[in-house]
Amino acid sequence: MDNAELKDQVRELRAQGRSPKEIARALKVPPSVVAPLVREIAAEIATGTTGGGTPDVVGCWINVGWSAGLGVDPALGWSDQAPESGADGMVCVLVARRHSWDRMEVSGYLADVFCLGVRNAIGPQIMDDRELARFREYFFGEYAGWQEAPYELARHLVLGSVDHARTLGFEPHEDFGPVADALGKWEGGSAITFGRDGRPFYLEQPGDDANKVLRTLRRTLSDDDFDYVTGGR
Repeated sequence: MDNAELKDQVRELRAQGRSPKEIARALKVPPSVVAPLVREIAAEIATGTTGGGTPDVVGCWINVGWSAGLGVDPALGWSDQAPESGADGMVCVLVARRHSWDRMEVSGYLADVFCLGVRNAIGPQIMDDRELARFREYFFGEYAGWQEAPYELARHLVLGSVDHARTLGFEPHEDFGPVADALGKWEGGSAITFGRDGRPFYLEQPGDDANKVLRTLRRTLSDDDFDYVTGGR
């Protein structure tokens, strides 16, 4: 099929609430082919070329404990209900934008705010209110709880963590691309100081190639400039 026909099929499946990975499987094409088409369709919606304006943000949520170890200007008013409960530096962020009158486009991010930036991402997925409520409980299930968050906080945490990680030699997870647009245009310059107490800190997680991470860190930093915990911790 030609590109226009493929794009029409992607648009139809997106309207049904399919994720980019599900669309790729349904159309039997690589995810790398679907992802840019999903972004094009989202951009058309945002610029009004498909009849709508910029989709409104209808909700942002973040795990409690997100601020542990970070430098945050108190004047910004970005509160944390349990600031000491996020010592591992993993922050989950969920953003919902209006898709239609009864459905939302939901994007989720797992950001390592101490070192690696965006470790994983999910979406965008189309959900109604009930589906979003269930998904939110699942998404934050491993944390002590979640709280509503200002959209700007979500942007500064996720996109700022990507900028910070890139200074250390790390790129965001490949699934970040399809959900990056949900956070809007980014000019850089986060209001958050990343790293644990201002220092890069790597905490090994299941599935990591810890030796590769440390080699990357050592290409830009000396051992005195970062901290890490691997293996048995």
